[in-house]
Amino acid sequence: MSYARRPTASPKPLDAAALERLALRYVERYATTRARLRQYLARKLRERGWEGAEAPAVDSLAERMAELRYVDDRVFAENKASAMGRRGLGVRRVEEALRHAGVEADDIEEVAGASADEAAESALRFAKRRKIGPFSPSPPEPDLVRKQVAAMVRAGHAPTIAWRIVRLTPGEDTGFLLDEENRNKTSPSGWEL
Repeated sequence: MSYARRPTASPKPLDAAALERLALRYVERYATTRARLRQYLARKLRERGWEGAEAPAVDSLAERMAELRYVDDRVFAENKASAMGRRGLGVRRVEEALRHAGVEADDIEEVAGASADEAAESALRFAKRRKIGPFSPSPPEPDLVRKQVAAMVRAGHAPTIAWRIVRLTPGEDTGFLLDEENRNKTSPSGWEL
């Protein structure tokens, strides 16, 4: 029995109907943005070519998908930010991911503002997952403290909140971090930032 590959025929060039089918198939399978849809369609056009006499209307097709609500950048941004927050990632990391996905600056600003309200909660989730600060089994060595702060900053958290969490002793209460009003009242004054 032979397992030799059969020669594959090159796919035929795209026309307007085929391009629209590709767009529909893509938006039904993936939560996406208009920018990502444009990138996908442009890649398909490079791979397969274009059959029509006029230039393909990739931008207008992406806009039409948005008008039909198959693509909604704002909903995508909210869902992505929420999922990243549940994983314990910070506002800066969320903003970066949304910019990379092609979400417009206005939508990023509004979604990031909502994420900033939950910054301490997200930072505590990250600390718990990585066993940092109050979730650590034992107090860390000074070198490890710096590494833990660096990990939290890379995850998108502000250095001030990272230092506060890392310097908490294992098992210490974290409630003051979650309560914005009590944060300044109950913070030890000896903390270096």
